Amino acid sequence: VQLVESGGGLVQPGGSLRLSCAASGFTFRRNDMGWYRQAPGKERELVAYITNDGGDTVYADSVKGRFTISRDNYKSTVSLQMNSLKPEDTGVYYCRAPRLGAPDYWGQGTQVTVSS
Repeated sequence: VQLVESGGGLVQPGGSLRLSCAASGFTFRRNDMGWYRQAPGKERELVAYITNDGGDTVYADSVKGRFTISRDNYKSTVSLQMNSLKPEDTGVYYCRAPRLGAPDYWGQGTQVTVSS
């Protein structure tokens, strides 16, 4: 099983980034997916979540209206479009595939730094 994140980097406040997570080794289309982030010295937190068919999404209050999660079940990818980025969005962003009765799958993370 692999979850490989990409698309992180350094961006100025107000800028945009698009993160992608490529999944393999499990039946992606049956799995809800989530994006999480961890800032230095803070706990990992949910950023956005999408159901297996893409029909429902959940966002942290801090990113509502700025971030959009989406998925492509044919390509086994989940993306996070991040607009109007703020310095407080800085952190390592992780892709997660939750599993019932078994350890969740996590990616290795991609660094997002918002700074002028």
